[in-house]
Amino acid sequence: MEMNIALLPGDGIGPEVIAQAVKVVKAVGQKFGHQITFKEGLVGACAIDATGDPYPDATHEICAASDAVLFGAIGDPKYDNDPKAKVRPEQGLLRMRQKLGLFANVRPTFTFPSLVHKSPLKLERVDGVDFVFFRELTGGVYFGEPRGRNEQGTKAFDTNVYSKEEVVRLARMGFEAAQKRRKLLTCVDKANVMATSRLWRETVQELAAEYPDVKVEYEFVDAVAMRLIQWPKAYDVLITENLFGDILTDEASVISGSMGLMPSASLGSKVKLFEPIHGSYPQAAGKDIANPLATVLSAAMMFEYAFDMKEEAQAISDVVNLSLAEGVVTEDIAEGGKAYKTSEVGDWLAAKILG
Repeated sequence: MEMNIALLPGDGIGPEVIAQAVKVVKAVGQKFGHQITFKEGLVGACAIDATGDPYPDATHEICAASDAVLFGAIGDPKYDNDPKAKVRPEQGLLRMRQKLGLFANVRPTFTFPSLVHKSPLKLERVDGVDFVFFRELTGGVYFGEPRGRNEQGTKAFDTNVYSKEEVVRLARMGFEAAQKRRKLLTCVDKANVMATSRLWRETVQELAAEYPDVKVEYEFVDAVAMRLIQWPKAYDVLITENLFGDILTDEASVISGSMGLMPSASLGSKVKLFEPIHGSYPQAAGKDIANPLATVLSAAMMFEYAFDMKEEAQAISDVVNLSLAEGVVTEDIAEGGKAYKTSEVGDWLAAKILG
């Protein structure tokens, strides 16, 4: 099969971890007989530095013409530490999601047998955890208008807006995923306070009749934030709006023991994007020490979600689990053993896939 993959390395450690994912993807292509073409684009702080735009038109054209996008990370301290900066890397991320129609962020949370002891939670709480968030990605308070400040600069305001259509398309993804898993779906909202949340709950209640095999539960976001720590194995598929999902998925990411291990996908009607959930970690940039496994597992998600190639995806997951079991890992999870360089981990994974 021929595949056209857009590469957006981004900022900080993004280029280093993307380089390792490319090694693995090329190895999978060689093993399974796929022809893979890569095209690289600028996004984030590096794009601002080069063009003044965090998501240039040229990058959008590369992404729109691709079959899938592999994305690294964005962010730079010179923008993070300047609250008055008019152009920010994150603006490019939001615009990319909107222009590519990436309305659903998919974040799985699972544990690794060889690393479950690294979780901040007790073993009996996390062993066997396996749930997935579907977060709405292009609506809500991040995109609502109006937004701004009053003339005196003493008050600020953001607007949270959702349409029924936006809720339906995200919820359907969640229901369909639940049908393939444990047939349990949790709608996360704040319907006791917020009008948008009441729209979410009403819409999901209407849709539930179309999926009689799926048990649906409704929970307030604050309760879910608590229960993710108390009893994470209670969940299977969770659906929620943009802001709540942004917060809860980061909370969930530490359950596994390392944010450097969790992949994600952003899905739309056409293009699909895959990225690690960690940030740009500028302190480690250029040192060849960053953990590439989340990005490599994002490539596994790419094969499964973008190309429906479960065997290829499983091949990547298997070698990642093998690297963890055999201690071929970077310093963040080496636990006193040998710490491999980012590039060494990528080379090892690719070699194991080729056998």
